[in-house]
Amino acid sequence: MQNFEKVELLDALFNHATEGIIISNESGLIQLMNPAACKMFGYESNELLNESIDVLVPKNIKGHHEHHRKSYIDKPHARPMGLGLDLHALRKDGTLFPIEISLSPIFKDDRKYIIAFLIDISVRKKIEASVREKQLELEQIALTLQKSNEDLERKVSDRTSVLQEAILELEKSRSELSMALEKEKDLNDLKSRFISMASHEFRTPLTTILSSAVLISEYKTPEQEEKKQKHIKRIQSSVNNLNDILSDFLSISKLEEGKIHADMSMFDLNILMNEIASDMRQNTKAGQEIVINYHGDNLVFLDAKLIKNILFNLLSNAIKFSSEGKSITLDADVNSNEIKMVVQDQGIGISEEDLKHLFERFYRGKNAFNIQGTGLGLHIVGNYVDIMKGHLHLTSKLNEGTRIEITFPNQIN
Repeated sequence: MQNFEKVELLDALFNHATEGIIISNESGLIQLMNPAACKMFGYESNELLNESIDVLVPKNIKGHHEHHRKSYIDKPHARPMGLGLDLHALRKDGTLFPIEISLSPIFKDDRKYIIAFLIDISVRKKIEASVREKQLELEQIALTLQKSNEDLERKVSDRTSVLQEAILELEKSRSELSMALEKEKDLNDLKSRFISMASHEFRTPLTTILSSAVLISEYKTPEQEEKKQKHIKRIQSSVNNLNDILSDFLSISKLEEGKIHADMSMFDLNILMNEIASDMRQNTKAGQEIVINYHGDNLVFLDAKLIKNILFNLLSNAIKFSSEGKSITLDADVNSNEIKMVVQDQGIGISEEDLKHLFERFYRGKNAFNIQGTGLGLHIVGNYVDIMKGHLHLTSKLNEGTRIEITFPNQIN
């Protein structure tokens, strides 16, 4: 795999994933292994590069694993591995641990790669064992109660107390198991959305860069300079798209690590909005217009950098999801109680079904799959608004447009 693509994947997903991720080629040789997987198996970074994936498989099943791996390569599809079976993996120190594995094929340059997502389920197994142990304890308590009629009056209080504690512990274990299963389901949904997004958003600009680079090498005469410049601009645009994607990933990483905080200060919101609109007009489509309406005091007490990122994101979405000749409005109303900003477009709109998922990571509306984007923008915006103690309200109708209203308490007395 290309170093450029490897760096993107490591920065965007591998270095921050809590589950192990391993990518192998169709020969079963390890190409990438994220930090979580290295830690899980006890290896140093890149120690297993180009080693067979079978090194992580218990010795007693290596023959079967090699057969199943070759069968999967012939007919690759996304699926859980070892459905209904207890799977174990082999650490570097020779110890085994229970594991869940799901596989997904990816294709690059006519080559097959397999991406494996791995979860160490040792904790869950312990919880299940604890549940079984408590069930056996309850059975033993019930048997003891049946055989202790002579001391029943004296022992009933003590036994009831023990029974109650056991039931509470059992319910606690069941609750923990339920939460663990729900988290795994959420991770699987998130993983599927990421794979769908990454396969499109990374492949498209990289393909454009590659094809343009090949064509540029063919243009060697002065008469072909115009064609060469056209492809240079395509490469620059594709690189900017990739930079935007990586910026979104970096913002998500910093948000989840709690590294982004509001740096509140006094600034002129009217000036900032006009500067942002001026910059964004360079990206508008033919006939599109950004209209600003400002009412109230100019000075506000907020984080100017976060506000700038919020408005850039919302205006960028409005431009992308609106057709040529449509107006986009950016309104602001500042009074003594609150600061309100509204971005409204006349674009493709959002269905009611998609609205309830729109602020989830990597989620994209069903009518937006052909439009560039990571599905992270509104998730990031929502977090930035929360950091500044604000409130976001979104309304939309298909083919009529979207209205996003953001309000903050006015802290200037």
